[in-house]
Amino acid sequence: MMLLRSWMPRILLALAALNAAPVSAQTSNVSTDPSIRLQEVLPPDVASHVLAVIADAREHGLPAKALEQRALKFAARGVPAADIARAVDEHADRQARVKTLLVTARGSSTTGDEVEAGAEAIREGVDASGVSALAKDAPSGRSLTIPLYVLGSLTARGLPADRALARVSERLAAGASDSDLEMLPAQATDAHGAAPGTVGRDLGATRRPTAPPGASGAPGQGPPPGVPANGGQRGRPKSTPSGRP
Repeated sequence: MMLLRSWMPRILLALAALNAAPVSAQTSNVSTDPSIRLQEVLPPDVASHVLAVIADAREHGLPAKALEQRALKFAARGVPAADIARAVDEHADRQARVKTLLVTARGSSTTGDEVEAGAEAIREGVDASGVSALAKDAPSGRSLTIPLYVLGSLTARGLPADRALARVSERLAAGASDSDLEMLPAQATDAHGAAPGTVGRDLGATRRPTAPPGASGAPGQGPPPGVPANGGQRGRPKSTPSGRP
């Protein structure tokens, strides 16, 4: 009996630790769940709309996580809720168009990262025919994620879309690796006179479709990409800085 009493405090502590662990894990999951975070940072009506768009994208095999991160990133930067909803709508539409373009051009399925890269390229001013042409020109089985991001980055830096497409396609035909392609923006000077090194750093931030929201970029650099500050026109408005999040 005395022995049991001496061990009782240790037994109680062990049971308390076991009971507390699941609660802690559950709390952690709640705080990092994008859908819950969106409901916390957006007005109820906007959150419902954005979550519905994200759910529809997921149902159709689109990179829904990129839409979640886009909405959370814009919210963290203080973008108006209505603009966030519009930006998510527009980007989901770009994703759907790109998926159709890539599947049609290659005659096979495509990855979420490729779809997101193509959607970013279109947002930067590359037209649908350019995305389709790159998919057709690329060697069979070659991932299009980096080629599409490079195409969009070159276009964003002031290189005409047809010349940007020709440059990327030539390098692909020559067997360039992803690392080789990533050097292309650093070799160009954008229309605003940005230093080549800046171009390379911008691409490095752009090519991470699955990075946590807010992991790159800094506040005070103007409207985040995807926010329809340019009235829905292709490319970046002249007043928007060239830096990317």
